[in-house]
Amino acid sequence: MTSPGRRGLGQFYPVLLRHFGQQHWWPAETRWEVVVGAILTQNTAWTNVEKAILNLRRAGALSAPAMEALAEEELARLIRPSGYYNQKAKKLKAFLRFLRLRHGGSLRRMFRIETQQLRRELLAINGIGEETADSILLYGGGHAIFVVDAYTRRILDRHELISAQAPYGEIQQLFQREIPPQAPVYNEFHALLVQVGKHHCLKAAPQCAGCPLEPFPHRESQGVNDGPQRT
Repeated sequence: MTSPGRRGLGQFYPVLLRHFGQQHWWPAETRWEVVVGAILTQNTAWTNVEKAILNLRRAGALSAPAMEALAEEELARLIRPSGYYNQKAKKLKAFLRFLRLRHGGSLRRMFRIETQQLRRELLAINGIGEETADSILLYGGGHAIFVVDAYTRRILDRHELISAQAPYGEIQQLFQREIPPQAPVYNEFHALLVQVGKHHCLKAAPQCAGCPLEPFPHRESQGVNDGPQRT
């Protein structure tokens, strides 16, 4: 899964899969819930997103038509646990308008659009950045596009596969050159890297001992610049 000139990247996947097992991402019951979660998880922990989604479910508002019928202020109140709730309510409303006007309110129709065209459409929505758009594409629509987050950046930087300030697109292209374009593999690989980032490749004090990637060339560090934050 890797070219001779690339150290380690393609070899990470089987090692991580053996160590952590399948992750069964994204944690959602419907495609719409994936979209909502991808927007709500911006700048917050997933545990907070779960609380917001539970509020929406209890209010009967966890569908596109029901959410669009809500006043923006009420939507903000329901998603308050996710933080930045006023801004995120505006982002959800912007996505809902896009979905209705461009794709007749149908996620199925939207996800039939070619990957790069749909990515451009998503990035044109207020509040949707690269990581959010790619999460929607991969986890919601099954498009073979790799999601880059702060964990991924940190791990690759410490293994000297990228520079600390490498742009999002450069990191994504690295994965998509080295790993066959299969949505299930991209899905699983990203989820496995999150596990490494949460349990071993910590931002301030990495725990290299016992990390499944410890055998690969790396530098230990007391901290790392995760680069520009994406939405």
